[in-house]
Amino acid sequence: MSLFGSMTTAISGLNAQARALGHVSDNVANSQTVGFKRTDTNFVSYLTDSTLSVHRPGSVVARPDYTNTVQGTIEQTENPIALAIAGQGFFSVALPTGTANGQVTFDERQFFTRAGDFQMDRNGYMVNGAGYFLQGWLANAAGEPDRTRIQPIRISELVFNPIATSTIELSANLPAGGTAPVSTQLNVYDSLGALQPMTLTWTPAGANTWTLDISAPGAGGSLGTIDLQFGQAASPPVADGTIGGFANPTGTLAGAASVPGDPALVSFTANFGQGPQAITLNLGAFAAARGVTQYAGDEYVVRNLAQDGVPLGAYSSVSVRENGDVAINYDNGQSRVIARVPITTFNAPDMLQRLDGQAFMRTLESGEARTSDPASNGAGRLAVGSIERSNVDIASEFSKLIVAQRAYTANTRIVTASDEMLQDTINMRR
Repeated sequence: MSLFGSMTTAISGLNAQARALGHVSDNVANSQTVGFKRTDTNFVSYLTDSTLSVHRPGSVVARPDYTNTVQGTIEQTENPIALAIAGQGFFSVALPTGTANGQVTFDERQFFTRAGDFQMDRNGYMVNGAGYFLQGWLANAAGEPDRTRIQPIRISELVFNPIATSTIELSANLPAGGTAPVSTQLNVYDSLGALQPMTLTWTPAGANTWTLDISAPGAGGSLGTIDLQFGQAASPPVADGTIGGFANPTGTLAGAASVPGDPALVSFTANFGQGPQAITLNLGAFAAARGVTQYAGDEYVVRNLAQDGVPLGAYSSVSVRENGDVAINYDNGQSRVIARVPITTFNAPDMLQRLDGQAFMRTLESGEARTSDPASNGAGRLAVGSIERSNVDIASEFSKLIVAQRAYTANTRIVTASDEMLQDTINMRR
């Protein structure tokens, strides 16, 4: 009968509003949780019987309406490796299960999250506040990511090996008509990263001709000499004040063939105790007014002097670039890319299974996971040094709370009225 149906319908309303209140409670409790996605309520009606002439009370069910695609507020932090996604997508993360032989072991399942409050743990992994480890594509020696495999990112390369000097670049002006030798002091690095002093001495050897002597005390003194011919001294002549060619090399020095526009290179070797070390001295270009020139002036002027050697470097910091590259910075001024952070997208992200710690897992309804570079193939861009706050709006949740409370109270009135009417029906025989 309708009285009993109205009571059961009202009871289903009580259950539905209780669930809605639970969603509101969960949202408010997690309003400050990084990467949290609120749960709205979707009410669905079920019918007992409904025709043109008869309608019997049915019921209502409250279903969760997930908002995984709704962006939370992106907020800057003082943590340089905190990450947020501006747009669609999730970070791929791993869940640790323990240790084996001193190494962390991980759950084989793939997990995803928007909580990017990552910090370095004692083992060098990037871990968020919920304990999930950030995963990415590891990079090769050239810094290019290997997109065939994704795994936890670990900062383990704490030393940057020294790089021996292989190229020296010099830009200077030798005074035309100069009569006294001039010199330049510089330091190069050997294969062990040790600093080795070197001297470049220029001596006038005639009109428009200078003799270059390269010496290094750590390599036994002079490494050889070579003549530089400028302007009319070259064969064929070139523009005045520019390098036209090399002549009379001695020792380990050798000059490049004179071709207008080509680099004016002097190659030599130096043995600092670890075997011959090949070095190239770049003096500019043939027949071009750059690098080493010979123009009027009273002094030898050095405009630029640089070498590409690098000493031993120790770990200084880690940073994440906007393209997702994770780079280790060293105290010798160098950096090394060790991995790239990708972004994973789904066709139906609201259908992902929710897990503890603001994590998600793929389901059949969510579709396949597509992993790509940030800001490509529909994936959002990375906001470095930022976190994504919860997408909960407290004011909106309070409005939902008031509506749920009033609806719940109204349903209790239906139950009370139906109960009283049933009692009146039972008492009719008295």
